Amino acid sequence: MQHEISSVDAGWWIVSHEQKLWLPQGDLPHGSAAAFKLAGSKAQAVGEWQGETVWLVCENRDRDMFSVRQLIDEEAGLFQLAGRAVQLAEFYRSHRFCGYCGHEMHLSKQENACLCGHCRERYYPQIAPCVIVAIRRGDEILLANHARHRNSIYTVLAGFVEVGETLEQAVAREVMEESNVRVKNLRYVTSQPWPFPHSLMMAFMAEYDGGDLQIDNKELLDAGWYRYDALPLLPPPGTVARRLIEDTVAICRADA
Repeated sequence: MQHEISSVDAGWWIVSHEQKLWLPQGDLPHGSAAAFKLAGSKAQAVGEWQGETVWLVCENRDRDMFSVRQLIDEEAGLFQLAGRAVQLAEFYRSHRFCGYCGHEMHLSKQENACLCGHCRERYYPQIAPCVIVAIRRGDEILLANHARHRNSIYTVLAGFVEVGETLEQAVAREVMEESNVRVKNLRYVTSQPWPFPHSLMMAFMAEYDGGDLQIDNKELLDAGWYRYDALPLLPPPGTVARRLIEDTVAICRADA
């Protein structure tokens, strides 16, 4: 699936290493390979954007390497392709050797996989399922400032699905663990690939069913019930968290 880049190749270039991507002048490189001195490198096509190929190049440019979060304000399709590429680059980097026999592996020519020529084991990129839920109580929504975010943004609750759990069980457990709140009337809304580092966010809306708010201080810095027309600083547009909040606000306004 890899292609040796020639000077006439062109498109969008995602140059990635250790979960970072190259953003010269703060933008995703777009244009000819020659303009970015990429001729001779190995590349893999990961999709198409605005009629042009999106290429993944797994190498370190030393300077101007940033998190894919820098592209979160870009159009959703381009951000999703960048996230896909960064995840593939990290998968290839972390699977150079077979976990069973220790021999060096090579990339499949037919699919996104790493193959061991010694024991014939085959590895695919792994995705971590994650639930995210907006909880409504009358004209209020539960929002929290997460410890891992280290900023003043308030968002909805989320967490990883554990082995042997259904999505519904994961929602109930995560909400209880982080806030001591019970939920009911759980409704699936949408999903979003989330490359931090390799999650698939599955979004739900729910209603408050009881419990006094008590936060898990290891996970949350703060949390509270916020009236729909008096919200704190929210996640950026384009994120599934923002959509859940806006959908909840729309319901509250309609009921009001």
